[in-house]
Amino acid sequence: MDRTLFDADHESFRKAFRQFVDREIRPNQQRWRDQGQVDRDAWRKAGAAGFLCPWLEETYQGQGGGFLHSVIIMEELARAYESGFAMGLHSDIIVPYLHSFGSDEQKRRWLPGCATGELVTAIAMTEPGTGSDLAAIATTAVRDGDDYVLNGAKTFISNGQLCDLVVVAAKTDPNPDNAHRGISLFVVEANRAGFAKGKRLHKMGMASQDTSELFFEDCRVPATNLLGAEGAGFMMLMQKLQQERLCVAIGAQAASEQVLADTIAYTKERKAFGKPISKFQNTQFKLVECLAKVEVGRAYVDKVVAEHVAGKHLVKECSIAKFWITDTAQEVVDQCLQFFGGYGYMLEYDVTRAFMDARVQRIYAGTNEIMKVIVAKQLGL
Repeated sequence: MDRTLFDADHESFRKAFRQFVDREIRPNQQRWRDQGQVDRDAWRKAGAAGFLCPWLEETYQGQGGGFLHSVIIMEELARAYESGFAMGLHSDIIVPYLHSFGSDEQKRRWLPGCATGELVTAIAMTEPGTGSDLAAIATTAVRDGDDYVLNGAKTFISNGQLCDLVVVAAKTDPNPDNAHRGISLFVVEANRAGFAKGKRLHKMGMASQDTSELFFEDCRVPATNLLGAEGAGFMMLMQKLQQERLCVAIGAQAASEQVLADTIAYTKERKAFGKPISKFQNTQFKLVECLAKVEVGRAYVDKVVAEHVAGKHLVKECSIAKFWITDTAQEVVDQCLQFFGGYGYMLEYDVTRAFMDARVQRIYAGTNEIMKVIVAKQLGL
């Protein structure tokens, strides 16, 4: 499909990032999967090349670009079947909290390192007993003089082993009648006493993503690490989750496109009963159905991205994009895997890993069921 989102500058940026992917990412992917995390040096190389937080102002060591530069990075990582190098999570989900809600001093302290790759970030919302219901988190932050003392546990935290900074959601008001207004956000440095990184979690997919448990036991954090106002955490999370869900849709859409393109090429080469399997009518029908889903998804994602860049409030649209695109992506990848036969069950094949990676997209950033609840509320139902 012809796309109108990007200009010549964007395409030059895409070309440069593709070269970075070919040089610094593809040769290391199997080793990263084997060791369960991306090399820290890869983060620094990405930062040095201007591929972390490309939208960030030059004042903070950014490139002064925009969200569309980030879209390009998310798309190209998906097309390279790279699900562990969480550049989009860092650049477009976590760092925006610091940029939007941080004080001038906080931004000067942390943003340059985020852009250069010296600081890898994580966000800690999910807890062992709390997923999409953020108001029910149990981690507490109690004011004690010039500090807050954090206690609690978080789980399923991406970048959990590599992180240098963690944005932590914690209760500063335990009153159950004040659940939403009782949440605050804190920036916690990884070397703080009382903060411990737990085990790396072994997952179905995303083998090179260092998803981990995090623990806070009497972890003292200076009040100057409070992000925004005390009690404003829930509203900040709600504001930024819109872009997070769009980022998930962007990656899922690009991944399904790449899997379909690779599958079409494979069916033209793979023979059964003396002819390429692409010549069988069932193959053709199924591939055409996948193509229709992918092209409809592309039109919707690009529409929402364009409106997001224009600054529109898109709670309904981003929620639809998140659940519809991720549901459809898994349908497409599953159908494509079927054409690979037994090879589709082998881990050395990209389509196999794409199938496993796709499953979590319907869960994180708010489950797809929660997305439908949000849309229903937007409709006044």
